[in-house]
Amino acid sequence: MELRHLRYFVAVAEEEHITRAAARLSIQQPPLSQQIKLLEQEIGVELFDRSPRKIRLNSAGKVFLSDARRILAAVHESVQRVRQFELGREGALLIGMTSSAMMHPMAVRILEQFRASYPLFSLQIEEGANHEMMRQVEEERLDFAFVRTDVHRYPTLTCKTLANEKMIVALPGRHPLATDLDKPLRLEDLRTLDMLVYRHIGGAGICETLLDTMAARGFRPRIVNETERMMSAINMVAAGFGVVVVPKSLRAFNVPNVVYRDLDDADGFTVPLNVAYRDQVPTESMRRFLAHCVSEAAKV
Repeated sequence: MELRHLRYFVAVAEEEHITRAAARLSIQQPPLSQQIKLLEQEIGVELFDRSPRKIRLNSAGKVFLSDARRILAAVHESVQRVRQFELGREGALLIGMTSSAMMHPMAVRILEQFRASYPLFSLQIEEGANHEMMRQVEEERLDFAFVRTDVHRYPTLTCKTLANEKMIVALPGRHPLATDLDKPLRLEDLRTLDMLVYRHIGGAGICETLLDTMAARGFRPRIVNETERMMSAINMVAAGFGVVVVPKSLRAFNVPNVVYRDLDDADGFTVPLNVAYRDQVPTESMRRFLAHCVSEAAKV
């Protein structure tokens, strides 16, 4: 049975007239009659009551008509969807985000605007550590990852920088430096402080960038505790364990007993918001999302 047989059947059933159905289908009457008979032979059931001048659906034909319409509608919908997919207007994307990337206004705006522009897309968001997200992109378990470092440790990946974000220092409310909040601190001011860091497996994250920058300034911080999560570090600051350097967007977290001070622009310490992806972008859906990311970043 072919789809054309279903289309022929539906036309005859709706017209209840072979000649009109043939004209509607732009075929000749005899071949149409023959195809309807072949269809009935194939399924082993007569679908029409026939008289010399009339052809009408019987009870079995009415049942079959409902199914035939549903099948044809499903096929039409499938064709339209695959065409939209090929054009990059419909699809599904798996996107990873580190916890700090999720806080960045740029990442939020990109996702919000993409969903508004392409409502037929399905976006699935996964949160995880920097290294974990990179590995999943490498293994094609994620299409993109919003991360805060470059991808030089991952030879099959590339990235585009969407923004660079300043860093701030989170301090306990009673810390000696928790005053003059409008005055920036220098990285050197942190040299003798008890520092908290958030470090991920694989050594690819903001912590490594911070430590490399401090080393370039000629010192290593006095690290008193490590955690895997940035928010855990901020909560430890609230409890008085020490201070932590975080992206400026985390200032939005109004945690009791935590104050924030800017770092001096002269230190030039920023972290990027990057979108990481495999060297090859195989689908139009992925190319469209990447172009959207670049376009949104260019608006700033």
